[in-house]
Amino acid sequence: MKHEQLAKDIIERVGGKDNVKSVVHCITRLRFKLKDEKKADTEALKNMDGVVTVMQSGGQYQVVIGNHVSDVYKAVVSVGGFKDEGATDDESTDEPSGSLFDRFIDLIAGIFTPILGVLAASGMIKGLNALFVAIGLLTDTSGTYQILNATGDGLFYFLPILLGYTAMKKFGGTPFLGMTIAMALVYPALEGIPGASEPLYTLFSGTMFESPVYIEFLGIPVILMTYSMSVIPIIISTFFAAKLEKFFAKVVPSVVKMFLVPMMTLLIIVPVTFIVIGPIATWASQLLGSFTSWAYDLSPVFAGAIVGGLWLVFVMFGLHWGLVPIAINNFAIQGYDTILATMFAHSWALAGAILAVWLKSRDKKIKTLSAPAFISSIFGVTEPGMYGVALPLKRPFIITLITSAIGGAILGFFRTTGYVMGGLGVFQFPSFISPEGFDMGFYAAVIAAVLGFVLAFVLTWMFGDVNKKEQESPVTGGNSGKK
Repeated sequence: MKHEQLAKDIIERVGGKDNVKSVVHCITRLRFKLKDEKKADTEALKNMDGVVTVMQSGGQYQVVIGNHVSDVYKAVVSVGGFKDEGATDDESTDEPSGSLFDRFIDLIAGIFTPILGVLAASGMIKGLNALFVAIGLLTDTSGTYQILNATGDGLFYFLPILLGYTAMKKFGGTPFLGMTIAMALVYPALEGIPGASEPLYTLFSGTMFESPVYIEFLGIPVILMTYSMSVIPIIISTFFAAKLEKFFAKVVPSVVKMFLVPMMTLLIIVPVTFIVIGPIATWASQLLGSFTSWAYDLSPVFAGAIVGGLWLVFVMFGLHWGLVPIAINNFAIQGYDTILATMFAHSWALAGAILAVWLKSRDKKIKTLSAPAFISSIFGVTEPGMYGVALPLKRPFIITLITSAIGGAILGFFRTTGYVMGGLGVFQFPSFISPEGFDMGFYAAVIAAVLGFVLAFVLTWMFGDVNKKEQESPVTGGNSGKK
């Protein structure tokens, strides 16, 4: 039996056969009901190969195994001579609790959990590729660079498709239906329409919400936006899609249910996403861009704190696209930009927080994820660290936002300016060098990066609570929804 030894070790460490009342399993965990939980050696279990972690909640002693839990369960039942009660859909111990913020983070982290490994790997490849160019091993026009770039950037570009699968599964719908919705959102032909010809007409001309319309759906104007690399739009879409699918599954006759349910769901949710979610995201981005420009004119320190402190949140919701056109316009007209420069400290703050988690955490899974996430953050690729480590643990994420805001305020105070567009993380330093040479703006960028890194590291080390007893991060299969 493949998992026989693992099963024997687990039974021994939960207090032996006589201490087990019953055992079932869900998608990732063995759920024991023990006579006396004090007899279980929890620390020994957590450190075992083949065990991710242990959760004690709702009267159950939960041993997190992973996706192959059903195989381990069979071995445990066989070795222990227990009654085979199979899988359970009981969610009573897994419902997200706490504030709305906690529930939101649990949701996001739970959706990202299945792709964390490949997310971290992609971030590493992107960072290494940028390093090869920086030290002259490759040029950004070489075939090697292009292939490595596609390898590292492919996941991020088509991220909505992967999230379509995991989010739809999280909401109880058909995962491939979620992927199909995402594929429509990133369909290349639709993304290319805005630059292909003149718009049919423009909505809200003369206002900050001015929006060119290139296509219509049944006479309804569609305001197109870029969904590649976005997160929130596909999550919102799959949330409603799962509900639609369940509704149609109840009312559609069984004989045509296989194709008619997904067909009806797609015909409703995809147009609704383009017509409603797209414009809302677009207008929110434009509003953010206008507010940020106004705030910088009013107080660069205030604007820097807002942009720096909330940059990761803007990226999560796709709102950062409202600032990018302003920066591009500034480069085109003035030859420099001060708005985007204020977000520079965020990747350094995240790197500092993740390094503290990496060094202090006793959780093997978190330590494994933290290593590549730290390195990719240094190179300016923040998604692995944000979604894989900081956000699930909550406090490191909040600390990152606070220290990023401090760094952004420093950059705003000294009016740090970007003179070239391109480069992230460590490779962004050269963009702050003035045509006249090094000035206080450049030195402020160095100060903001170092201070953000050190401050985030210290605060996370002291207050990050990365080893809080009974805290179970969604990274390791904790309170992230259905199991």
